Amino acid sequence: MKSAKAHPVLPVLPLRDVVVYPNMVIPLFVGREKSMRALERAMQADKQIILLAQKAAEIDDPGAADLFEVGTLAQVLQLLKLPDGTVKVLVEGGERVRVHGLRENDGALEAGAEVLQAVAASDLREVDVAVKSLNELFEQYVKTNRKLPPELLATLAGIDEPGRFADTVAAHLAIRIADKQQLLETPDVAKRLELLMGFVEGEIDVQQIEKRIRGRVKSQMEK
Repeated sequence: MKSAKAHPVLPVLPLRDVVVYPNMVIPLFVGREKSMRALERAMQADKQIILLAQKAAEIDDPGAADLFEVGTLAQVLQLLKLPDGTVKVLVEGGERVRVHGLRENDGALEAGAEVLQAVAASDLREVDVAVKSLNELFEQYVKTNRKLPPELLATLAGIDEPGRFADTVAAHLAIRIADKQQLLETPDVAKRLELLMGFVEGEIDVQQIEKRIRGRVKSQMEK
């Protein structure tokens, strides 16, 4: 896997229970001192910040060993200080990056970053078929999942770039952080689409099991 350009040392924002993908716009609520310091530094450095997911959400003061090495270089779009002292920040994911030299400096985490190059598919027809199959599976998942808006399918229909399509699906799946991280760490689009198909099928199976259990409980109550 080729690595592309390297970025200078940038502030790092550790995330609990969320993995941010490229092109994803998401609000984050920040309350930890080190994280606020990292955001302050980002606002002085072209509004760029590295988002890294924590391996365990319960760790309050994460260091290098507590964070995944692959994250997303993001742009801060908006920053709002809330009355309770926390900060609401709107970020947009950019490139997949691998960090190195993660350390604390003046009360904030920072690291150098190397961009992970997307691996182009060798067989475009195979990728097209994978996108179509994933789209059909995800459509089934959305129709039976009340938490996801049906408009999401229209958004997906308007994406013609396979990597971006895969990341958009990944962002809306209710899977474990380790699984979301695995998708972030897979720059090979064909492999990412395959992984996603497996995850969506797994989620559909879970939905069907839950439906059967609810049905049994309902019939017992009626008796």
